[in-house]
Amino acid sequence: MTELAPDAAALAEDAAETAEDVRIDVNALADQLLGTWAKTRREARELAGRSELHKAEGLTHHEHRERVFGQLKYLVDHRAVHRAFPKELGGEEDHGGNIAGFEELVTADPSLQIKAGVQWGLFGAAVLHLGTEEHHAKWLPGIMSLEVPGCFAMTEIGHGSDVASIATTATYDPETEEFVIHTPFKAAWKDYIGNAAKDGIAAVVFAQLITAGVNHGVHALYVPLRDPETKEFLPGIGGEDDGVKGGLNGIDNGRLHFDRVRVPRSNLLNRYGTVDPDGTYSSPISSPGRRFFTMLGTLVQGRVSLDGAATAAAKVALSAAIRYASERRQFNASSDMAEEVLLDYQRHQRRLLPRLATVYAMSFAHEQLLAKFDGVFSGRTDTDGDRQELETLAAALKPLSTWNALDILQECREACGGAGFLIENRFASLRADLDVYATFEGDNNVLLQLVAKRLLNDYAKEFRTMNVGALAKFALGQAAGVAYRTGLGAVAQFVRDSGRAQRAALALRDEDTQRLLLADRVQTMVAEVAQALHGANKLPQAEAAARFNEHQNELIEAARAHAELLQWEAFTEALAEMKDPGTKKVLTWLRDLFGLSLIEKHLAWYLMNGRLSMQRGRTVGEYINRLLAKLRPHALDLVEAFGYGPEHVRTAIASGAEAERQSEASAYFAAQRASGAAPTMEKHAKQVKHPRLAS
Repeated sequence: MTELAPDAAALAEDAAETAEDVRIDVNALADQLLGTWAKTRREARELAGRSELHKAEGLTHHEHRERVFGQLKYLVDHRAVHRAFPKELGGEEDHGGNIAGFEELVTADPSLQIKAGVQWGLFGAAVLHLGTEEHHAKWLPGIMSLEVPGCFAMTEIGHGSDVASIATTATYDPETEEFVIHTPFKAAWKDYIGNAAKDGIAAVVFAQLITAGVNHGVHALYVPLRDPETKEFLPGIGGEDDGVKGGLNGIDNGRLHFDRVRVPRSNLLNRYGTVDPDGTYSSPISSPGRRFFTMLGTLVQGRVSLDGAATAAAKVALSAAIRYASERRQFNASSDMAEEVLLDYQRHQRRLLPRLATVYAMSFAHEQLLAKFDGVFSGRTDTDGDRQELETLAAALKPLSTWNALDILQECREACGGAGFLIENRFASLRADLDVYATFEGDNNVLLQLVAKRLLNDYAKEFRTMNVGALAKFALGQAAGVAYRTGLGAVAQFVRDSGRAQRAALALRDEDTQRLLLADRVQTMVAEVAQALHGANKLPQAEAAARFNEHQNELIEAARAHAELLQWEAFTEALAEMKDPGTKKVLTWLRDLFGLSLIEKHLAWYLMNGRLSMQRGRTVGEYINRLLAKLRPHALDLVEAFGYGPEHVRTAIASGAEAERQSEASAYFAAQRASGAAPTMEKHAKQVKHPRLAS
């Protein structure tokens, strides 16, 4: 009996948590979600809530483009674009605040958010971060004022993610002190370039820099595109309109090509590599590979902003879907007099509440990413290690948040039935606009591969002294003492659980258990690939590539598991900052729901690798269902804490109209019953006429 006492106490505590009257401090939670740049976010949300910036559905793509370009001018007039630029040019040098403000624009119109990002976050940022003070003084004022709408011309038809292999060339001519920009074949044309089809009159063009017969790799040059007055292409420059897209049709994406276009030597953005008048190349970074990644790393803010924008869009979708599910009624499940609220159905909770937990995890992780970004770009924490950490973090979180946002938008759409498909309720429109988030600013799978390579490097540093046999043991989770150290050995679990489902479920509720399960999966997956690739660097190139390709999928899945762990850790760290006991308790349930949903998603892995016993594995879903019941009363408070008002959500089904319809219907039937005029249902009529048969 004494052996069971601790479990009995834990079960009683768990039951008490369910029964007690727990409340969320919505205002305090909302402030925490706003994060470090709360003031900027509030300002940006006030602006995004204005009808002048809202997406107007039903426009042609030409009309939508005109509207969005006009909205860019509105942003300039209201000083919403200057935050990241130098103070001497009227900016604020607030890099974190700049991203925080821009990502909120997605609630107004994703096309506006992305087109603003092209102008100031890519085109302007390239001049700012790759250029010198001379370039800043010459070009940034026009970029900031929108006098010079511009393009970020990196991607080519033939090379998207593989930027190092782009084919556009910038060949230096020492006789004229000019660079000759050339796209030698159609695969080298720049494609999917925002502002290229209509508005852009200049571009930052990425090309292979060639001088004195030597290719020094990818560099960026400022290249005028169109006559500012006539808007016609300049000599040697041509382009095409990409036309109608699956979403984001307020942006004029297009193709650009160059036929030996000459620009002055001074147009090279030469912070990391310069060419003297005689053609001599020099760089403060001697390694071509490190130089390339340093230049691209200065542009990481695109991934950071997409991570935040995807999170914001997911919050808007869940705000609408959960509010609707709290009002919409369907089916007489527990009463003949009233239909059930959708969110009272377990299946509906299963559809929406784990995704709500995911958005909270995304939000807390994004705040950490934004803080890291600001530290690097402000110069406070700008070492090589900090930059590498920022790039890895952005490459890990952007894929998860953009994929999660698409999943959330789709599930919210379906959870709202036919109403969710109407454009007025925004799910379909937002889903279409965010679709491309999974592939631009870095294809999600390619980004995760970058993360995986970093994990392999870190693993190699940690275990470089271990032999292959030791690595194999580690990979299989059989290193000496691992089962006892983690408490996750399947055999030990089976003995402890002894058929008691409650005991197994309570163990999964434990924070350390969740952390160990999630972290162990990452470690093991990385170790297994590391063992498989051991010695590949000594093989001939083709054989090494083949070996890597055999394990590419496992490598990317390991990186995804790592990103999930990062989100869980961010959520857990945010819990430590919560002062209000009720809020902390509810958010702990929500964190547990997030963690256990990940474990349930990967349950096959945990069972096959002996990390969970069958008994404990069976309890994962059961405990998730218990968490759903606990969280159900707090669902509306949890979305209210997002801080988005009707002017941001803008869905008819979340306007209160459904509650009014339900009240009208309820009043009608109540009055009908009270008057005695209500018809008798057939089954009841039969029971009255044939009592003997009814019995």
